[in-house]
Amino acid sequence: MKRRIKYYRLIFFRYDLPAGLSVFLVALPLCLGIALASGAPLYAGILSGVIGGIVISLISNSALGVSGPAAGLSTVVAAAILSFGDYKIFLLSVMIAGLFQLVLGLLKLGVIANYFPSAVIKGMLAAIGIILISKQIPVAIGYDQPDFWTSGFTSLFETKNFFGNIRNFGIHATRGAIIVTLVSLLILVLFQKGYIKKVKHVPAPLVAVIAGILVNYIFSLATAGLTLKHTQLVNIPSNIFSQITFPDFTQLFSRMDVWKTGIIIGLLATLETLLCVEAIDKLDIHNRVTSVNRELLAQGVGNIACGLLGAIPVTAVIVRGSANVDAGGRTKMSAFTHGVFLLLTVLLIPFALNKIPYASLAAVLLVTGYNLTKPKLYKNMWSLGWKQFLPFIFTIVIILLTDLLVGVSIGLLISIYFIIRNNFKAEYKIQKRKQHETEVFYIKLNSNVTFLNKVKLRDALDKIPEYSVLTIDGTECNFIDYDILEIISEFENKAHDRHIEVHLNGIQKVSVTAIH
Repeated sequence: MKRRIKYYRLIFFRYDLPAGLSVFLVALPLCLGIALASGAPLYAGILSGVIGGIVISLISNSALGVSGPAAGLSTVVAAAILSFGDYKIFLLSVMIAGLFQLVLGLLKLGVIANYFPSAVIKGMLAAIGIILISKQIPVAIGYDQPDFWTSGFTSLFETKNFFGNIRNFGIHATRGAIIVTLVSLLILVLFQKGYIKKVKHVPAPLVAVIAGILVNYIFSLATAGLTLKHTQLVNIPSNIFSQITFPDFTQLFSRMDVWKTGIIIGLLATLETLLCVEAIDKLDIHNRVTSVNRELLAQGVGNIACGLLGAIPVTAVIVRGSANVDAGGRTKMSAFTHGVFLLLTVLLIPFALNKIPYASLAAVLLVTGYNLTKPKLYKNMWSLGWKQFLPFIFTIVIILLTDLLVGVSIGLLISIYFIIRNNFKAEYKIQKRKQHETEVFYIKLNSNVTFLNKVKLRDALDKIPEYSVLTIDGTECNFIDYDILEIISEFENKAHDRHIEVHLNGIQKVSVTAIH
């Protein structure tokens, strides 16, 4: 027993503690930035990081996964907060999302992500990237008015809003903020280059944020004209516990939109978590496999805690998880340690966070959004053909025109259409040849033939000419739907009247009863 404790202590101090510190440095600017993108109080992003690190890591059996606020949820969170008009009501939806995940975990429905086509998921993430970029441009140029983003993506460009927004840009944009954004973006881009990418233990978002603080400090020394205003800097209260908002339980059963939003957040958080878990497991050199149902239980408890304590929803996050792998994390204590570091930071040195420019956080989110919707992604989806590209592009367009749920639903329907269409073509083949003066037809049924093939098969049989020979071969079928057997039996019964000779191989005739 003592030897085992000594071993785990060695693993913690040698691997998990340094990895936890590294993940903390990556997570800190992202927690603040995602809270900013979500239109939530900035402390809510830090609280989500703390809950994701401490609560979820203790319940989950993922060795390397790290949870926290996710950019993928920021658009639906921002829309929900604006729609409710009260952050306390929004927190009820976060709790419902957690309850939804908890139920999925208890019912062992962790395989749900496998039923969403890859093209639709990629389209959803690409649309989120576009919205994320559009929302951060005002912040990146110094626009500090909270009323800028009050409606959907497309209404931003309506005539009544467009010229007003351009005019507001001219009034509120500041050169200092633009310079800070450009410096931060330059650092983030350079860190993606091969020669700097080798510095694994220095997180680019942290360097970008520190550079923004230094640039603003230089402005304050050199010229007051470029110094950022206090409204352009992070504002974390010195006593965070006095500012925490709790949910308004009186609205729980009086507003159905609270439940609808909660289910949407829960479903999206589940999809993002399960996709992330799969990706991180692939990076694990020890080939450990995370229990997806237990992960959903952990995420559900985490999101219920987020709703209770005034935080934004959490998911497993690929950026933090991959940072954990790169930093050499070995067990889930690295994720736990990163949560402890976040908690200590907000408790002990909130004044240091308040020197961070919003422009630097906007730069981090602009790069995050770009990574979600890279031109390379569109080129790759195009190369896969229409069956992949159309669901992908329609998901993006519909999300931008309406909302996330409608867009994903339409993308899913288009994917199903292609599956059905492909099923029509794939499940049987017709061959035609001439034997002396007689036309001979051969229909081979493949794999599984379902009622979806009824219309096309019936049309094919109706086109068989008189005085011909037809063979229908079902010897290699795993399953033939009763509807198909009924059509074939009905055709054979009437074939004699049309002088058609029918041979059935591996197909059982059924009794055809007329319904009056």
